[in-house]
Amino acid sequence: MPSDEGRVDRRPAGMLEEEVLAALWAARSPLSPAEVQAELGTLAYTTIMTTLARLERKGLATRRRVGRGFVYAPAVDEAAHTAQAMEDLLARRSDRAAVLAQFVSRLSPDDEQILQQLLREGDD
Repeated sequence: MPSDEGRVDRRPAGMLEEEVLAALWAARSPLSPAEVQAELGTLAYTTIMTTLARLERKGLATRRRVGRGFVYAPAVDEAAHTAQAMEDLLARRSDRAAVLAQFVSRLSPDDEQILQQLLREGDD
C-alpha cells in the first residue's frame, strides 16, 4: 500500500514470519501453503511458500508431504517462541537491569501479579 511519499509500505523485519506462524498456531492441524495464503489474505502464493521454507530452515515449522504437496505445522508453541524472542532481545542490550525495570514498570497490574507469582514459584 503506497504511503504519502508514494513508497510501498513494507512490514517490519520478521513481521511476515510472525503472521505465518500465527496462522499455523491458530490451526487445529497442519496447513498447506494455499490454506496459509487464504488465512492471511492478499499475499502472493510464492511469498507464503518462501516464508514457510524459511521458517522450516530456522526450525520454527515442520513440513510433511501430503499427496503431491506439503503441509506445515509450528515446531514451537507461541509462548516458547515469544519467550525466546524476548531473551534474544534482552541479550543484545548493554543494561539488562534498566530494560527489565522498564518492562516491569509497564506491566498491567494483572500481568505484574502473574509475574510475581511465577517468580515465587521459581524460588520453590
